[in-house]
Amino acid sequence: MKEPRKTSTETQMAHLGENRSRYDGAVVPPVFQNSLFTFENWDDIDAAFETRTQRPIYTRLMNPTTRVAEQKIAALASTSRTDIQAHLTSSGMAAMSAAIFHVVEPGDHVIAVKNIYGPSNNFLNTYLRKKMEVVTTFVTGTSLEEFEQAITAKTRLIVLESPSSAVFSLQDISKVAALAKSRRITTLIDNTWATPIFQKPMDMGIDLEVHSVSKYIGGHSDVVAGVIIGSSERIKDIIVHEGELFGGIASPWTSWLVTRSLRTLSMRLERHQKNAQSVATFLEQHPKVREVHYPGLKSHPQHELACRQMSGFTGLLSFRLDTEHLPSIKRCFNALQYFQIGVSWGGHESLIYAPAISYLKELPPERFKDLGISLGDMRISVGLEDPEDLLEDLSQAIRHV
Repeated sequence: MKEPRKTSTETQMAHLGENRSRYDGAVVPPVFQNSLFTFENWDDIDAAFETRTQRPIYTRLMNPTTRVAEQKIAALASTSRTDIQAHLTSSGMAAMSAAIFHVVEPGDHVIAVKNIYGPSNNFLNTYLRKKMEVVTTFVTGTSLEEFEQAITAKTRLIVLESPSSAVFSLQDISKVAALAKSRRITTLIDNTWATPIFQKPMDMGIDLEVHSVSKYIGGHSDVVAGVIIGSSERIKDIIVHEGELFGGIASPWTSWLVTRSLRTLSMRLERHQKNAQSVATFLEQHPKVREVHYPGLKSHPQHELACRQMSGFTGLLSFRLDTEHLPSIKRCFNALQYFQIGVSWGGHESLIYAPAISYLKELPPERFKDLGISLGDMRISVGLEDPEDLLEDLSQAIRHV
């Protein structure tokens, strides 16, 4: 069948990568729930090994079900580049760690935004330092000068997350990418918050992009997966090295669920954004809330930058209660009815979590304090429920403070 036009996101997600004539006209692609693929003869399998990331031999390298989802995600990642490829992994951290391992060598130096996802922070600051003597310098990321001053002769990688975890601060992606290219430094960004719908780092010069597919791309809280996006050359190299040797692949069934979710991603994000804007505005005006962190608010200190490099805003935000009194904070936290208590985000349901719970366990006290997080910080993932119900739920809960 003819491939859909490059500019039509919804049509791409409905049709791209699907050849229904191969599957007896099935409107939904089948699940290739098999570990290996057989061949007619010696020459056939010999030829397959020449293009082993493009032709199915063994599911650890390539699976037709997974390939459909990867093609759709790659198409989302750029509006102009034709050399983009995606590689689905077993989790967001599998994607992040594989991407970092692909770039760094023992003794290298990394620059990272200090408010990146907690396990990513821990992986860089603790695991790689101990195992490979890789040193990471953490910066706020709000100014280009910080990155310039942190660069050394051994800097091999710059890790971004925009907006960043917990405080949702932004980096100027295009400027950091240009700086890195001028110094021959690889750039990697965690783009989970914005998704490839609302932010396209590949078009801003970033080398590698990762997502926790478990969040908005999966969207139903029934998938754990990750993805690495980059040039075809880089991704093929990752597949035959970090992918094949570490084995952190997405299963065919998970890949099928991801394809299902991609069909509604654009529409779901519109509702997430609409609901989150209502919630953020309500919280910003509440007398018992000290501050709200959401790039979609005009009061966000980097709102102008957000509008320049993102085309929309999703449903994850945080706010700080105007108290450090833990019993009061817990009463508010426990009183919520529609905001369920959970660690993840990006699904259809609304969730609440206190970052202090895990950050105090994942990071040493001095690193936690340096992140600027307090006991009163609440992270909420605004789901797809009726916004009026969500506002009423928050209102009755905050009365407990």
